[in-house]
Amino acid sequence: MALSIRDYSNFQWFDFVNPKKSELRQCFEDHGGNSHLMDDILEVGHLPKIEKIKSSTFLLFRAVSHKISGERSTIAQLTNKIGFFYNESVLITAHQKEFDFLNQIQNKESLNSPEELMLNILEAMLETYIEPAQWLSDKMDSFEAEIFLKDHKKMSIESLYFDKAKARACKKLILLTQSVMNQIQVNPTHLTKLQDLKETASSLFFQFDEALDDAQALLNTYMSLTSQKTNEVMKLLTIFSAFFLPLTFIVGVYGMNFELMPELKWNYGYFVIWGLMVFMSLVIYFWFKRKRFI
Repeated sequence: MALSIRDYSNFQWFDFVNPKKSELRQCFEDHGGNSHLMDDILEVGHLPKIEKIKSSTFLLFRAVSHKISGERSTIAQLTNKIGFFYNESVLITAHQKEFDFLNQIQNKESLNSPEELMLNILEAMLETYIEPAQWLSDKMDSFEAEIFLKDHKKMSIESLYFDKAKARACKKLILLTQSVMNQIQVNPTHLTKLQDLKETASSLFFQFDEALDDAQALLNTYMSLTSQKTNEVMKLLTIFSAFFLPLTFIVGVYGMNFELMPELKWNYGYFVIWGLMVFMSLVIYFWFKRKRFI
């Protein structure tokens, strides 16, 4: 467990990294928190939430903390959370993983309130979604090019599945984050900052929503092309069957071992039967051609 304490002119910032429950409890109790909030912070997969406790506010947000490439596709695999507890005199943050942007924010001197600091951290957390959103958009473009401009059979359907799951997870998180942000009440001097963050979240939501829609459309297109290929194979087999079924019938008839078959004594019977089979093949061919089956 690591604890960083930063003293500002009007407040203190306690930042816990991978905290122990006993130490976190003491800090919370000293500033008006309770054990229920600690349980939310320590729960690994907890989703964004907001809770008001008298004059204090408790928040949970999640930031992207792992590379989005690869097979990571669930919320717990892609992101880690930061818990916020703040009032007029203190901000307490707790998280399991180190975040580089927190170190950068700690170096800022011109922070006048816990609320302002919280908004700065939230802004940095939202920025972690920008690169994944662009990455997913580029991946969807790449998949589209493979389907329509290259050989769609070489496209990895497994990769598309994982990317679709990533887009769905990020979209869900941004939607929950928007819901929490809409419930945050801030000082009038910070309303503009909060509105900017809401607009950023809204933009990210539409990017992930578009990536999710594209993934679903590409999946449907891939399945359609695969089905079309199967239909073409069945069509080809049907055409071959149409040619060979009547020929097989003729060969079957004249392959019977009966002595009293009248055509067996014909001098040119062999050539007549060949002519009949060629004629029937031509009739079938031109009929298919007329019906535009081939």
